[in-house]
Amino acid sequence: MTGFTFAIPGDIGLPTGGYAYDRRVIAQCRRAGREVHHLVLPAGFPFPSPGELAESDILLRGIPPGLPVLIDGLAFGALPAPLLRGLRRPLAALVHHPLALETGLNEGQRAALLASERAALAEASVVIATSPSTARLLAQDYGVPGDRLKVAVPGTDPAPRAHGTGQPARLLCVGAVIPRKAHGVLVDALATLGSRDWTCHIVGATDREAEETARVRQRIAARGLQQHVHLTGAISPEALAQEFDAADLFVSASLFEGFGMGLTEALGRGLPIVATRAGAIPDTVPFTASILASPNDAEDLGAAIDLLLDEPDRRRLMADAAWRHAQSLPSWAQTASIILGALREMPR
Repeated sequence: MTGFTFAIPGDIGLPTGGYAYDRRVIAQCRRAGREVHHLVLPAGFPFPSPGELAESDILLRGIPPGLPVLIDGLAFGALPAPLLRGLRRPLAALVHHPLALETGLNEGQRAALLASERAALAEASVVIATSPSTARLLAQDYGVPGDRLKVAVPGTDPAPRAHGTGQPARLLCVGAVIPRKAHGVLVDALATLGSRDWTCHIVGATDREAEETARVRQRIAARGLQQHVHLTGAISPEALAQEFDAADLFVSASLFEGFGMGLTEALGRGLPIVATRAGAIPDTVPFTASILASPNDAEDLGAAIDLLLDEPDRRRLMADAAWRHAQSLPSWAQTASIILGALREMPR
């Protein structure tokens, strides 16, 4: 196999974990000498219009025969099974996390996405999940046979250990302001810290869901935390590296993660972590480097943060454990190699 087509909906440059994964895989595969044709599908997924589905059908039918095709799960799970079957070629799906598990969906949307993705995945020759947790979900809830499942967890880049700020303690949260990230729950948890001296930078796009951003800003104001909690919006990679370097503790209130690339980046910087027992997070972060709270439980999350702020020695031990664990994390070259191997094994 000399190359493949990678079909991805919308703007791959957007600052999301899924798109970051796709960008890195494309770059690494090309670095390994493989030709990758990035096919841009319409941006309306996972709720495409009839016109966008028709356009997707035309684009996918235009791929030269004999070329392996990998389709990002944001589109794959929302493409009708008859459309996929009609392509009459082996297909691979890359699933970051099941579409129906996104927070903020109504029951009708959730049921429709569950049925659509289950039917779509039945048409895939291989399904690549980005975490063991997601692979288990796909096997248990979506009926994907184990012999068609592969796991390619995100790679990590070598990075210097964070220096931290120390006093006041700097907390860092990385993730777009969307309902699934539950930044409002994090704000409520931080409000339980009382008169402690700390700051928290929430780094991530604030233009994805305007209503959610407004709710989080209102929550910050209502809790009187304007001087403590800062929404930075999306920032450059260089600025993000500076945020990690200045952090003393990484925090997350996410309600579900298919993997959680921000978590492994925190480990790679030697940061202790307070997060939730949601989705793939317990698989992603070792217990020696983290305290995990119940999802959607501000009191539990706040107590965990408070504990580590109160016990700097424990925080340092967890930081050391994070740094040690990071040395065992895979590289992007290893991630790309797994994906290339899965595509190579597909029938032609």
